[in-house]
Amino acid sequence: MSYSTAQTTTGRAPVQTVTLVIALVFTLVGVLGFVPGVTTGFDAMTFAGHHSDARLLGVFEVSVLHNVVHLLFGVVGFLMVRTAAASVTYLLTGGAIYLVLWLYGLLIDLDSAANFVPVNDADNWLHLGLAVGMLALGALFARQAKRG
Repeated sequence: MSYSTAQTTTGRAPVQTVTLVIALVFTLVGVLGFVPGVTTGFDAMTFAGHHSDARLLGVFEVSVLHNVVHLLFGVVGFLMVRTAAASVTYLLTGGAIYLVLWLYGLLIDLDSAANFVPVNDADNWLHLGLAVGMLALGALFARQAKRG
């Protein structure tokens, strides 16, 4: 399977540019989760667990662990952007992980110790959107590479 699809003037395939943008967004979200004001209830943030009352943008429940996960997704994206094949893998694997996180968030009691990340309903919907978006982009770019 060849991923040497058309490259932009930057020397990157379009899938690499998309992966770079996604990695930047994950990194930005991870950093903003540690910024008081952008994260409401910042003083109530815990390392992990459903008792964290911190909310990114006042909506998405976060903890230190949750923010670190976002930062790690960003770092992995920056590492995977080096090749088109790795970028496709990042999109498909990341999408699958977010699909599992969405299902996990639906199945657990959000007020229990099982909610260690933590997540709330807004996070669950965002995880579904990320899963669908990343899987769709990964599939699209993988299909384009097969035709190219």
